Amino acid sequence: MPGKVFRNEATDATHEAQFFQCEGLYVDKEVSLAQLKWTLLYFFKKYLGENAEIRLRPSFFPFTEPSVEVDVKFGDKWLEMAGAGLVHPNVFKAVGLESYTGFAFGTTIDRFIMVKYGVPDIRQFYSGDLRLVNQF
Repeated sequence: MPGKVFRNEATDATHEAQFFQCEGLYVDKEVSLAQLKWTLLYFFKKYLGENAEIRLRPSFFPFTEPSVEVDVKFGDKWLEMAGAGLVHPNVFKAVGLESYTGFAFGTTIDRFIMVKYGVPDIRQFYSGDLRLVNQF
């Protein structure tokens, strides 16, 4: 599910107060963290190439437990690309689906374009410079 996100935060080369986000949700019986990891690694390697360096870090998000952040090597630094985790059991309980499990993730489309095409500063996407924007 794609959508536009607005956040009250300072901007820099890798952070923007507005960006496009894509979220995913998979629900079934007996969904595991291993399935989430495989799905994320498969997607990142297919999109960015088999040599993409990826790491998962423990994190906290209120609707997932456990939660992870997915980072990708971008130049000589790690760049956060997604937040993810197993859907918290209380979410399923609240909707009467206690026998189900699932995973969820959210990622910014802008950073994927940055990494794939080597755009050094996310703010360039919002500068109004048609020479850059028209490439995509």
